[in-house]
Parts: sequence; structure tokens; C-alpha cells
Amino acid sequence: MCTISSTQLNSFRPAFYLCYNRGMRRRIFIAINLPEKVKKRLVSFQKSWSLLPVRWVKEENLHLTLAFLGYLDDEELVRVCQTIKEMTSRNSPFFIKLVKIDYGVKQKGIPRLIWAEGEPSRELDLFKEDLDRTLAEAIGFVPEKRKFLPHITLGRIRKWDWQRIEPEERPDISEDFSLEFEVRSVEVMESRLKRGGAEYSIMESEELLKK
Repeated sequence: MCTISSTQLNSFRPAFYLCYNRGMRRRIFIAINLPEKVKKRLVSFQKSWSLLPVRWVKEENLHLTLAFLGYLDDEELVRVCQTIKEMTSRNSPFFIKLVKIDYGVKQKGIPRLIWAEGEPSRELDLFKEDLDRTLAEAIGFVPEKRKFLPHITLGRIRKWDWQRIEPEERPDISEDFSLEFEVRSVEVMESRLKRGGAEYSIMESEELLKK
């Protein structure tokens, strides 16, 4: 049974219809979705290394994660959407520059990911600080202590297949990569874990303040 009042729905209308169910929780994160030209460039790289033991992220799922919130119920999700709406209304569009593609997050010398690294910037740092602060106030979000490194996951390495490759035969996929794009909106995303990999859907999208 829906417990969100008509007044609440009229004052805040997300892109989806929420009907609060205490037993239902969604796996939620905040992300920047990419322009098509950026996705095409990244997919071109994926295709050039298609024989690697990697589960490549599908083109439509490529994104840059700003904050992973974990499992939220619908009441918390409404607060998050309202928070993102308020937060984007006071932040202007900014640019992110991708500078390198490389292996990422190594465990005992074995890489877990292949990703495109973004160049740190003051605009992105200030935006991330504002996002973390407002999410903390809304739902008690606790950001990671390590410095935020903007990146786009391109693929996840299949560990056991990777270990079968002799160390000296493991390829160096690192390459400089220069591509800049403007961030004009931020999305509240849901991740559903499936056997073939995670599937993502946009729960809410909010444009940044237009100058």
C-alpha cells in the first residue's frame, strides 16, 4: 500500500512512481552518465582488447560513480532524490577530462578492473564535497576516507582466467587518453545484480544549474 501522501507527490515528482514498501530495498548510487561520443571512444578501446579475460561493461552502462549509497528503502530514496534536486539547483555545469586508461584496484598484484581515469579538478572536488555533505544530512551517508579519484569502469577482470596467463605475457594496456566532456546532469541510479553482470536504471535525473 502506498503511504506517500498526494501532497508529497505533488511537491516532488521523481521520474518513477514510488510506493513505499518497508520490505523492499534498492541498491542505489549517484552517477554521471556519459555523452554518446565518450561512450563510443571507450567502447572502441574495449574492442581493441576483446580477447582479454575481461567482462566488459556494456556501452549503455558506462558511467562515472560519485557515491555508492548501498541498499535503501523507498522512504530513504525519496529523501535522496529530493536532496539531489536541491543540490543540483545550486551547482553549475562543469567539465571532466579523461586522461588515461589503465588497470585499476590491484589485489596481491592482480588487477581487478580496467578503467578510464579522470583528471582531478577543483570544480569536481567542490561538487563532490557538496554532494557528500548533503547526502550525509539526508540519510547519514558516510563517504570514503580516501581521496576521490574520478574513473569510469570499462571492465572487470576474470581472476582465475587472468592467473592462467604467464606474468610475462600479461599485456600492458595502459595508454594516454585525452577526452573532455561537460557534466550537465546527475542521476540517481539503481543497480540490480544479475548473473550476467549488474544492470543499471535511472531512477531520477536532475540538471545542474544553468548559467
